[in-house]
Order: sequence, then C-alpha cells, then structure tokens
Amino acid sequence: MARTAYLAGPDVFLPSAAANAAAKIAICACHGLTGLAPFNPKLDLSLPPDILWRQIYLDDIAMMQASDLVIANLTPFRGASADSGTLVEIGWFLGRARPVFGYSNTAASFAERSAAQAAAVADPLPGLAIEPFNLPDNLMIPGCVEYGGGLPITLPPDGISRPFDSLDIFELCVAAAVRHLGP
Repeated sequence: MARTAYLAGPDVFLPSAAANAAAKIAICACHGLTGLAPFNPKLDLSLPPDILWRQIYLDDIAMMQASDLVIANLTPFRGASADSGTLVEIGWFLGRARPVFGYSNTAASFAERSAAQAAAVADPLPGLAIEPFNLPDNLMIPGCVEYGGGLPITLPPDGISRPFDSLDIFELCVAAAVRHLGP
C-alpha cells in the first residue's frame, strides 16, 4: 500500500503553484508515494477573506490528517528561515509521531543567512546572538526533521544553492525518505 506524503511548504505562493504541485506529485508517484500538495484549485477564491483563510486552513488540516508523513520545503522564505506555516505543519506531524522529512534548496547555513539579514536590517536589540551551529536553520527545525524522520534535512550535495522552485533537492529528499522508511 502506497504511503501518502503531505507536501508542506510555501510553494502555493509561486506564480506557477499548480505546475509545481503537479510536478511534485509526479515525483512522489515515481518513488511509490502518493503526494498531497496543499494547493486546492477548486477553492473558491472569491470567498470573503475571513472565510477563505479558514477554508484553506481546514483543507490543509484534512490533507495532513490523511497523510502518513510530511516532506517539507524548508528553503528560506521571505527571511533567513523557513516559512512559518510550514514550521507549524512539521510540528503537527512531529506531535502525532508521523515521520518528518525536509529539504532546502539553500546551501548557506542559518548563521550565514542570519548575519546577512542582521547586516541589512538592524536587530531590534543590539547584541543579539546568532546560533553558531552551522545548521541549515534554527536548531529546532533540523532537530524536528532528524528526530522526527530519522534523516537530516536534505541539502544541495554540491554546496550550490538552487532557485526556490527547483525540484532536484526535493526529489533527493523523497528518494531518501522512501529508502529510510522501507517497504
């Protein structure tokens, strides 16, 4: 029986969100997974915003409940760290003891990205520390992935960052998750 993977990430904000979701679902199928992307083309976007956001949330929760594991796009999004909504989703899976796998298309460490951000936008309080662990994100995120799924966050093996919407590191993560979980 094929496992179902919830495909968490801010990919729904891409101009090509539908094509990205379809490509990710196809990659999952090639590896024996059923992918569920939080992209609902049937959603009535003309709903009032106070109803629409709730419907999106409920749709996502329903897909998460129907999934055996999560594969999360942890590529930094609008800042030095992963998307906050994606982090809620991986926490949801961790809290239910369902496997958590993640990838990032960015090769730079969280410390490098945080230092660059602090140089561009002053911290709200001078002298705030930056984590010195050379991890791909705040230590809680790789911890959630490693202890929740058994593998570290999948990163570009050649040390070269990819565009946000690149799918080669996603495919490496899917393949690694399938190998790790076994038949």
